[in-house]
Amino acid sequence: MVVRPHLHWFRMLLAWRGSVLPQLLPRLFLIFCISLVAMAVHVHWLPITVNLSTTPFSLIGIALAVFLGFRNNASYDRYWEARKLWGQLLNDARSMTRQALTLPRETLAAADVREFVQVLGALPHALRHQLRRTDPRDDLSARLPAPLFERVMASRYRPAALMLWLGEWVRQRSREGSLDAWAVLAFDRNLGSLSNVIGGCERIVSTPLPFAYSVMIHRTVYFFCAALPFGLVESIGNFTPVFSVFVAYAFMAHEAIAAQIEEPFGTEDNDLALNTMSLMIEDAVRDLIGEPSLGDEAAARAFILD
Repeated sequence: MVVRPHLHWFRMLLAWRGSVLPQLLPRLFLIFCISLVAMAVHVHWLPITVNLSTTPFSLIGIALAVFLGFRNNASYDRYWEARKLWGQLLNDARSMTRQALTLPRETLAAADVREFVQVLGALPHALRHQLRRTDPRDDLSARLPAPLFERVMASRYRPAALMLWLGEWVRQRSREGSLDAWAVLAFDRNLGSLSNVIGGCERIVSTPLPFAYSVMIHRTVYFFCAALPFGLVESIGNFTPVFSVFVAYAFMAHEAIAAQIEEPFGTEDNDLALNTMSLMIEDAVRDLIGEPSLGDEAAARAFILD
């Protein structure tokens, strides 16, 4: 996730990190070369040719802009829903920590509360690895007791295994008489909310935008950008490469941005900073029981949070 202070308008023009321009440069260079070919064909090889009107390109461009708008809106909806789910995860984790500290009839042993908070703090890390399909071994082994770590690693859905342990912790405190029925109900409500968060994230990961829709827009964008120089060369001549590359950048950048944020749990610059948010959630629950802060582990590097 790119986190930069508001830049002066001129510096914004030169911003590089977090922009999609680096990945588009080879494609824009190809459009530039096609523009040179269009100029050479028009000026040197076919000085007398059929005049191409820009009207068809205008109509296709308007339709393409509408399609890209729908695509970007759909991608941003997925991105924003993912961000709201992780915000809800933070709220639920804080609520459950507060409940563990305040709802028992008598203050629980510090070790019991600390173990509960440790497991709760490990949950966002387990979820992050589940969503990114990465190995959680290092993160979880540093945060979980050995028996629970082995149990979680043996599970296919690690966040669900941690949720099960949290439910068992509440049940054990209830059997001991530390929690009454109303307190158990309050815990269960937040556990249900956490389950909804996990399920919502898994839904986003497992249900991409329809491939046929993405491929149709992709083909149309590149066909339009490749054909555009032949429609412009008659009217603007030597300026064809400049205008063609600029228009191609506008369309290709919109498609590239939509493709990035369509999968909000990835590791590209404009995806959600799940590493940072995992540490932030863990730090938030640790702070409620007086544990030291995790420090600057979540600091941005070159304006990028990962």
